[in-house]
Amino acid sequence: MEDTLPPVGPMTTAWVDFFIMLGAFTLVAIASLIWVFYFRKTRRRHRRKRRHPHDRRPVNPTLAEVRGLPPPRPPEPPSTTPSPTP
Repeated sequence: MEDTLPPVGPMTTAWVDFFIMLGAFTLVAIASLIWVFYFRKTRRRHRRKRRHPHDRRPVNPTLAEVRGLPPPRPPEPPSTTPSPTP
């Protein structure tokens, strides 16, 4: 009876290198997917609590309500140390 498959010769170094690289890429892909799914599950999204319309917080006062701007600062004397230049 004849063989139906052609004879397979020895694997060349190019094929060995190809399978080594394919295995390395597969391992990296699987490890990164496991890492992503593990860390994605640890972070939970927090839902915002809705406030009811009657729970209004007080608003910050306006400048007119606090009698205008604060008094101006006194001028600072120039420093004697030279400023660093980039």
